[in-house]
Amino acid sequence: MKNILITGGAGFIGSHLVRLLVRKYPDSLIVNLDKLTYAGNLLNLADIEKSPNYRFVKGDIVDEKLVFSLFKEYDIDTVVHLAAESHVDRSIANPMEFVHTNVTGTVNLLNAARHQWKNGSESNRFYHISTDEVYGSLGETGLFTEKTPYDPRSPYSASKASSDHFVRAYFHTYGMPVILSNCSNNYGPNQFPEKLIPLFINNIINKKPLPVYGKGENVRDWLYVIDHARAIDTILTKGRSGETYNIGGHNEWKNIDLIRLLCSIMDKKLGRPVGTSESLISFVKDRAGHDMRYAIDAGKVKMELGWEPSVSFEQGLEKTVDWYLSNEEWLRQVTSGNYLDYYREQYEER
Repeated sequence: MKNILITGGAGFIGSHLVRLLVRKYPDSLIVNLDKLTYAGNLLNLADIEKSPNYRFVKGDIVDEKLVFSLFKEYDIDTVVHLAAESHVDRSIANPMEFVHTNVTGTVNLLNAARHQWKNGSESNRFYHISTDEVYGSLGETGLFTEKTPYDPRSPYSASKASSDHFVRAYFHTYGMPVILSNCSNNYGPNQFPEKLIPLFINNIINKKPLPVYGKGENVRDWLYVIDHARAIDTILTKGRSGETYNIGGHNEWKNIDLIRLLCSIMDKKLGRPVGTSESLISFVKDRAGHDMRYAIDAGKVKMELGWEPSVSFEQGLEKTVDWYLSNEEWLRQVTSGNYLDYYREQYEER
């Protein structure tokens, strides 16, 4: 039996991981620590919230006293650290919030784990989830590998790069049993509609403009969130301590091409004439420091651990659209209040 602490487990990626581990490992205790900010939603976990091997704790990873007490109370032997401020636009508006959560919060967790595991065993593991954005920007060719030098370009990616460095420093300095992964853009059910795909799905439903940065030529690699949860489970159970694994979807898309595909799917699903959704596209001023292209070489995780994506982007996107159209009440709930103020600030006032 393991006692696994998952931080940020009510968020987008975290909720899918919590669900997977709760169901797959009934003899392990899954403790979900989440601050429940705008992006955290317990409705994401309603289907497993009463499971006997699941506990939810509302709290902030920057609360050192709380973090230390959780490790002691639940005898935590494994950490999967997902909690983070993650939206680039928000980091440009408020960098210190990202430093506070992503850097200080990570070090708090490392210190608590180090204290709890001072007589550590081979079963201990601190798994830190990072992003491909720490590597910077690619030109038209090339892929990010685990050896690519860090070159963060936004306050968000700089804060994640810093937290990555702290995790590796604790491995080298204290012998902390750490493991890291850097993943490409995720999409799928339960994603808060500040990110491109759910934002545009929501806007198309409500016939609102689709704000595209610049000319829409930035390229991203996309991974279905359930495949990411599977990858995390694989790395957690099979990965080697001290190693980094890049996780990618082998799905590079220009933003504008992705948006047009999404528009086509939405027109079909909503029974609207072809081109209705695409007519909502509105090009807006480009984001400051907007990286041109990300692309992941996920060969290491496939070769060493046997993981690879299970769905194509077209399949995953259709699954995603179907979920949002079947869960419009979820969308209405998360797009009320402060989110609307943020949306107006970021897009409508440009």
